[in-house]
Amino acid sequence: MTTLERPRTVGELKAAGYQVLPVREEMRKNLIAKIRTGEDLFPGVFGYEETVIPHIVNAILAGQDIIFLGERGQAKSRIIRSLTSLLDEETPVLAGCEIPENPFAPITRMGRDIIEAKGDAAELAWLDRDARYGEKLATPDITIADLIGEVDPIKVAEGKYLSDELTIHYGLIPRTNRGIFCINELPDLAERIQVGLLNIMEERDVQIRGYRIRLALDVFVVASANPEDYTNRGRIITPLKDRYGAQVRTHYPTRIEHEIDIMMAEHHPGPADFKVAVPPYMTEVIAEISRLARRSPDVNQRSGVSVRASIANYESMLANALRRAIVTGEDTVVPRVSDLPYVIPTLSGKVEFETVEDGREDQIIDKLIQGAVVAVFNRHFNVGELEPVVNRFKAGFAAEVGDMTPSETYVQLAAQVEGLNAALEKIGANASPPETAAGVEFLLDGLHLNKRLNKDRVGNKTQYRG
Repeated sequence: MTTLERPRTVGELKAAGYQVLPVREEMRKNLIAKIRTGEDLFPGVFGYEETVIPHIVNAILAGQDIIFLGERGQAKSRIIRSLTSLLDEETPVLAGCEIPENPFAPITRMGRDIIEAKGDAAELAWLDRDARYGEKLATPDITIADLIGEVDPIKVAEGKYLSDELTIHYGLIPRTNRGIFCINELPDLAERIQVGLLNIMEERDVQIRGYRIRLALDVFVVASANPEDYTNRGRIITPLKDRYGAQVRTHYPTRIEHEIDIMMAEHHPGPADFKVAVPPYMTEVIAEISRLARRSPDVNQRSGVSVRASIANYESMLANALRRAIVTGEDTVVPRVSDLPYVIPTLSGKVEFETVEDGREDQIIDKLIQGAVVAVFNRHFNVGELEPVVNRFKAGFAAEVGDMTPSETYVQLAAQVEGLNAALEKIGANASPPETAAGVEFLLDGLHLNKRLNKDRVGNKTQYRG
């Protein structure tokens, strides 16, 4: 329906045969249509196809309010905000009302007065789906007035009586009537405020400063919560939790491919005047660091290791590779193993450690990096394949590398070691000197971590020897 075709009054809306569906029925109708056409329900969300998304779909088909429960960085907010795609592109509401009103059945005194005064000539406004979403982060200073409403002293000063319903200033939830309202981090909401939500979600019977107003709000209510919050900061009172029809538990990516998909979709790209070529094995290493951290006894698993850690680590690795390209005058940015120590400051701020001695955090992260490199290396190579390379080093050859070593140095090194070029070809690391450099470092570090080569730090350089 174009702007010119849209009904402009309640009478025109009736004549057009328009049916105003309750929000839950509207979402159900559009969800069914998307499923039938095979449309992606939650673009940009990876790894939930067989776990989380079926539960969300069932809850919407059942018309149930949802609480999303999961650790940080599990796409809870992204999923909640994308629920607006299940609303109609536009919906009609009464013009001039304080809250969005169903033109055929207004619920406030102001809306009823407009219909009584103007009838079918009452004007309409059209809301797009994004304007029908409301969100509030639960903080200790939230009041009932913020969420539900309060008597407006300005309206009283203008001459309205306290007994007049028109003196009420409605809060965020009524102002999201005919839409979706989300409370993020619900356990942080004071318990006395949670009690105030009970009637909103069930009986729709609201009291504001002595007013007993029956607001038949048409709102789909969702919330997010972190399980850690239940003990550290607060809890969800049982009667409120009972009013949510479905509790959907989110999780971190179960497959490394999903972690990589998220990294690729969410990271900030580098400068446009540099070509960026990230070897697949380096991307795997970054994803593997987070996966190992989620199993590490040194990392607080109640706090979790967000996918944001993988994204930030990926960006830090690329940043050092960019710095090298700038310093050495190369036009291609290719990250290497020697760039990985630069993710330590990033990851240190993304995870919480169990009780450890001061200064050990960097050592723990370094071990995670080493574990990730050797895990990815062993997926691509059997150490026996590289025996000619090991033998060359056993014969007395040594290689000195570093994060600021020019790429041409590695090309020369590969030419001096039998079997190295064949291994580089296997992982596609021979297309350009920067990619060769990355491949050489990956191979040498993988052999070191498999205890086939020795590795020494010499100033800012690393030396590999037999």
